[in-house]
Amino acid sequence: MRYVFPCDFTLDEYENDGGFVVRFPDVKGAICGGKTFKECIILAEDCLVVMLSAYIDHNEELPTPSPWVEGQELIGVQPLIAAQLDLYTAMREQNITTADLARRLGIPQKAAAKLLLLDYNTRLGEVNQALAAVGCPAAAAQQAA
Repeated sequence: MRYVFPCDFTLDEYENDGGFVVRFPDVKGAICGGKTFKECIILAEDCLVVMLSAYIDHNEELPTPSPWVEGQELIGVQPLIAAQLDLYTAMREQNITTADLARRLGIPQKAAAKLLLLDYNTRLGEVNQALAAVGCPAAAAQQAA
């Protein structure tokens, strides 16, 4: 998957009873922490999605994951989120606005904009239709590769 990012786990020096801090070197502002390693893994995925959503909100180019280095953990996004990120990237590369996407899909602009909201209950089929409308392969096919 394209959206798997390495992250660094360090002991939380400010927490007396332990815990970890998680930082994504490639994703500015993506920092979280937790008491246990397992908790940090769960929170790290949420943190990553929130920060990638901020890139979309600010119309910024998505970061590229750097190669994994020993001692790092890899955190990825769910397939639906990956499809939405692919859609966002394709739209940016082709200078397609949400209004343009809405026209291509025959839907209201507000509905087209929701396809890029990573915290909205979007269906993979809807994102696949949008990917096709911008000339990209369907997300399900990408996941199988």
